[in-house]
Amino acid sequence: MSEEPKTGSARAPRAKVTPPAVIEMKRRADPIVVVTAYDHPTARLADEAGVDILLVGDSVGTVVLGYESTLPVTVEDILHHTRAVVRARTAALVVADMPFMSYQVSVEQAVRNAGRFIQQGGADAVKLEGGERVAPAVRRLVEIGIPVMGHLGLTPQSVLAFGGYKVQARGEADQERLVREAKLLESCGCFSLVLEGIPARLGAVVSRELQIPTIGIGAGPSCDGQVLVSHDLLGLYLGRAPKFVRRYAALADATRDAFERFRADVKAHRFPSDQESY
Repeated sequence: MSEEPKTGSARAPRAKVTPPAVIEMKRRADPIVVVTAYDHPTARLADEAGVDILLVGDSVGTVVLGYESTLPVTVEDILHHTRAVVRARTAALVVADMPFMSYQVSVEQAVRNAGRFIQQGGADAVKLEGGERVAPAVRRLVEIGIPVMGHLGLTPQSVLAFGGYKVQARGEADQERLVREAKLLESCGCFSLVLEGIPARLGAVVSRELQIPTIGIGAGPSCDGQVLVSHDLLGLYLGRAPKFVRRYAALADATRDAFERFRADVKAHRFPSDQESY
């Protein structure tokens, strides 16, 4: 039985994670670990921890940029943060989230913007929200060689239509539609599928029905992998955490304490000391 690596210990170099490798992880029943990353240090630390996929999510809007939703996030925002993550030269697969109105207008628009995330941002893949309505774009992106991660269930870019961040597909008809759209996205060439904010039983059903892996976030324990927003799991986000979040650290408290101690030392002329001066 292998031991868990000690905190701060170095891991052996690993091969670059690719979309085919992600699919193979499902076949091996090897759970896929995904976190969001928006900057170079977070990408490095997550990669050193052995995370499989780094998602440059449009959640950057709420947890970093101070927006109330993901809707104001732009292509330029995601490009900026993707470049920072890619500079970490990670083994983890880097997926750029396509923001609101970067792919909904036409297939041509989706191709153009996805191409920028790959060519200018250095991403390994892109993620789109939606099912049947984005199928033509997904199919075309895959045809030209851009790997696509799908996203169904609670799709945050549809928050206005949903009337808020609510669990989706509770009814039988909605569940049948979600399963149907999941199979459609698989047939269009998606290499994986995020399932967000749906009943755990439905997450299990979709995971069994698909050959590609499912990545759950509030979709129960039976998905092939799990994703959390890094600021949520680190305890850095100051807003209300959803039910599905587990906090693995309380870095907001530690950060605030460090700032308070620095302020106190400066006010009391304790910083810098002679040892910290030239």
